[in-house]
Amino acid sequence: MVRLIVIFLIIAIIAAIFGFGGVAEGAADIAKIIFYIFLVLLVISVLSRLFRK
Repeated sequence: MVRLIVIFLIIAIIAAIFGFGGVAEGAADIAKIIFYIFLVLLVISVLSRLFRK
């Protein structure tokens, strides 16, 4: 999942350099959404691991 975040971030940076504002904004938004999903899943995983022991 982190790989997807990095890929979309790189796409956003490259698109911004070449002047494609809409593509850059879209890729950055997708990267943000995937990052927040990753954080939620990480917290759930850590909490479930703590309560399992």
